[in-house]
Amino acid sequence: MIDSPDLFSASGEANAPLAERLRPKRVEDVVGQRHLLAEGQAPRRGARFRELHSMILWGPPGVGKTTLARLLANAFQAEFIAISAVLAGVKEIREAVDRARLEREAHGRATILFVDEVHRFNKSQQDAFLPHVESGLLTFIGATTRTRPSR
Repeated sequence: MIDSPDLFSASGEANAPLAERLRPKRVEDVVGQRHLLAEGQAPRRGARFRELHSMILWGPPGVGKTTLARLLANAFQAEFIAISAVLAGVKEIREAVDRARLEREAHGRATILFVDEVHRFNKSQQDAFLPHVESGLLTFIGATTRTRPSR
């Protein structure tokens, strides 16, 4: 009898929290979110035509915004760079741009820049990454829990 790892013991994902071990590994493994992942919706159409599009994911904490962004990066075999708008400054954004440029030049791979708490981005942060999204170097996926713009 072959021992298979269970979710409650450290295995190949040594000491990873249970939530991390339960995280879906493929878009097809996601439970729920049919309004986003059903046939004909933007992420599914993009995957079919191999076109990755920038987007903002909105929802309360814990609904899978970060997981979905990671799964899209995997589905498109894209580099995934995650930053927090709360913690990142222009320096971190420039580093992400440089990393994306190197990834494109060395491996021909696209890069997804995932920005958590994107509603907290200030003008200088926006100015630092927007030209690279517009040029196609970065695909932007933002995540927010904010229901309306702050004033």
